[in-house]
Amino acid sequence: MDKRTRVHLFISGRVHGVFFRESTRIKAQQLGINGWVKNLNDGRVEAVFEGEDEKIKKIIKWARQGPIISRVDDIEIKEEKYENKFKNFEIRY
Repeated sequence: MDKRTRVHLFISGRVHGVFFRESTRIKAQQLGINGWVKNLNDGRVEAVFEGEDEKIKKIIKWARQGPIISRVDDIEIKEEKYENKFKNFEIRY
């Protein structure tokens, strides 16, 4: 069985108003990753991803650039204990 991973990301840059959350949801669904993404009041995007280790690596790589009209300046990544807490991937408000 593949190793399961959970990561918590805080993404900064031009990530609001550029379809970052929707693009993240689509990419996560394509990869079969569960979790959530939301905008923060300080201009960052926060996301939690749970899934197979290799798929998590792929979405982190994608998140370093984001959708074409975004600009990612920094990503803070925290590895957390895998919880199998989510059944899908959603945008939170």
